[in-house]
Order: sequence, then C-alpha cells, then structure tokens
Amino acid sequence: MVDVVDQATRSRMMAGIRGKHTRPEVELRKELHALGFRFRLHVRALPGSPDIVLPRWKAAVFVQGCFWHRHEGCRYATNPATRPEFWQAKFKTNVERDNRNQRALSDADWRVVIVWECAIRERGARAIAQKIGNWMMTEEPTFLL
Repeated sequence: MVDVVDQATRSRMMAGIRGKHTRPEVELRKELHALGFRFRLHVRALPGSPDIVLPRWKAAVFVQGCFWHRHEGCRYATNPATRPEFWQAKFKTNVERDNRNQRALSDADWRVVIVWECAIRERGARAIAQKIGNWMMTEEPTFLL
C-alpha cells in the first residue's frame, strides 16, 4: 500500500509524536495528584526513565502507548502496511527495552506499574489512579493495567 502523504510530510508527522507529557500521561498525573500523591516526572537516573515516580512508595509508573509498546490483543496495536520489516524490528526492540528496564527496576526493589493507553481511554484516568492508589497500599511488586 502506498502512503497517502509524501516522505517529508510523513517524517514531520512522525517527528511530532511525543514521548513525554502525552495526553494519557497528563490525565493520569492530574488524577494521582488530586488523590494526594506527590511524584517526580521522567527520572533519568532510573532505568527507562519512568513517566511517574512515587519515591515515597518506591514505585515507578510507565504510561505506554499501545501502538509503540505492542499491547497484545489491543485494537490500537496495529501494524503499518509500509516497510513491515522495519516496523517489526522497531517494535521488537521497543518491547525488549521495556522488559529490560522493568527487570532492572524490579531488581533494584522498585515497584513497577504499567498503564496502557487503552486502559485510560476505556476506564478513565480517575479509575486507573484509584487502582494505583489501592495498589500502593499492598505489597505486590508489579501491577499491570
């Protein structure tokens, strides 16, 4: 299938995709803050530079896009029709990096939460923030939404 825009336009569009301060991330941060949680953002000293870090609970929250991080079985994790070899390699390295960073955090006794973009879209940031708040009070090391 041929792309509907020229290469320069596609390049500009792809360059505009943000890795920080995305809409789902900002919505979740607002709700966590409203619940009284205080946190740091994108702590580069931690593996994977988690989107939200709650030092008091030694917890790291990753808000992951279903497309880029390959949420299995999700309708938002589509495959581009052009250059499939490039995209498969790109997605594979993303997933491997995510797994490596999560293991490194767990090995350092950090608690890890993975929040998928679709969970925030479908359930709402408030419900997700409340679940995270409840999880903070438990001893479970990893939580997946």
